[in-house]
Amino acid sequence: MRLFKPTYRDKKTGQQRQVKKWWIELRDHREIVRRFPAFVDKGRSHVFGLQIEKLIERRMGNQQPDADLSQWLERVPPKLAERFVQIGLLDSARAAGGKPLSHHLEDFRQSLSAKGDTAKQVQQVTRRAGKILEGCGFKVWTDVRADRVERYLADLRNGGLSAQTSNFYLQAVQQFARWMVQNRRASESPLAHLKRLNVQADRRHDRTHLEVDEVRRLLQATREAPERYGMGGLERALLYQVAVETGMRANELRTLKVASFDLAQCTVTVVAAYSKHRKEDTLPLRPETAEVLKDFFAGKTPGTKAFGGRFKKLTDKTSKVIEADLTEAGISYQDEAGRFRDFHALRHTTGSWLAANGVHPKVAQAIMRHSDINLTMSKYTHTLRGQEHEAVAKLPDLSAPEPQAQRATGTDGRNVTTPSDLASDLAFSSAGKCTQPQGSAENTPTGDVENGVCITPGGARTPNLRFRRPTLYPIELQAQYSLRG
Repeated sequence: MRLFKPTYRDKKTGQQRQVKKWWIELRDHREIVRRFPAFVDKGRSHVFGLQIEKLIERRMGNQQPDADLSQWLERVPPKLAERFVQIGLLDSARAAGGKPLSHHLEDFRQSLSAKGDTAKQVQQVTRRAGKILEGCGFKVWTDVRADRVERYLADLRNGGLSAQTSNFYLQAVQQFARWMVQNRRASESPLAHLKRLNVQADRRHDRTHLEVDEVRRLLQATREAPERYGMGGLERALLYQVAVETGMRANELRTLKVASFDLAQCTVTVVAAYSKHRKEDTLPLRPETAEVLKDFFAGKTPGTKAFGGRFKKLTDKTSKVIEADLTEAGISYQDEAGRFRDFHALRHTTGSWLAANGVHPKVAQAIMRHSDINLTMSKYTHTLRGQEHEAVAKLPDLSAPEPQAQRATGTDGRNVTTPSDLASDLAFSSAGKCTQPQGSAENTPTGDVENGVCITPGGARTPNLRFRRPTLYPIELQAQYSLRG
């Protein structure tokens, strides 16, 4: 590497002059001599040259830039980064420092689509991430700062945004930042350390479950109700029934086709691309439900949508649909606590019914397809009507005048006796009345007769079974018995 200041001839005076900035001359990975303008300060120019040499060394060794070099590349001017790309020192993805974030965001959107996310999910994530980037005034990657994101989200919450929606926005922009790092467009995410808010402190749309009789009333009223959002009453009733029995989400039900159902095996399958945890899920159906679906799907081709009626697909307004049908059934859309009975409440109903019928929590977790069992047991499991009374009724009756006598364990099954009873038993045991069964006794080393009905007065045994194990009665009585023996 060589540091120098180029000279030029002043047109007015004709004299030779030096430029103010230092220049760097070196050979790149192809042994081609390259020159780069640096800084007025020679020390800074020297460090600048060392960084370029380091970049060339990594390129010659087919190695990616390390963390320090990556951070330096993110801060270089856009024109210099483009030149590194042109001469082959850097791939285009690495030249991210000066590239507009809108371009990266478009690449991010295409990456999500290629990964298999639904069009609605892709649009929602990119829209939320874009709103954060634009609202904070970020133009290029080096502009992104965590404190400005926090302040912007706080302003949105002060304007009425819920904590849960704020978390969704933060999750989207963090996902974009992780993608930048994974695609080697950035060295690290400045947003990785930001924490999401506790949504329990700001609940806006809590849901509740439906009781068994409420679901029956809903299904009956829906069958007799008029068409809504392109679906007849029978189709909507089947939609609700499948949702309650499987716990499927509205977005998953929206993707079902006739071929998704194996009515001979009484199952329905959600493909991985449309499942929330990106895994193929096969869920059981009740045989009675499978029979009704068989009649409903009769004459339809396998590729036909399962639910949606006259519309191209199942409407996005599923909560509006069920709200109208609940009104027909005489069931309020909100309970006394302000919790909602919207379409997703059918999934809460599934979890609550599984718990109420004694289904093992791990089985319930598998049916609900939760990665965390705490989510199954806390958020999606509600107490059904009357369960608290049934549970309290199983507690002991404290209104009885006296508690029942305790039973001794490991002895003769008689009631536990008082110390005075024990004293009389000791007196009886020391009387020395016994008989020895024929051929069943033998002398112990102390001269006592073992296996007889009793032991002679000077022995260490007693016919009373409660005193065969000295640890079962108080130490004071053990001492008293020892002295009397």
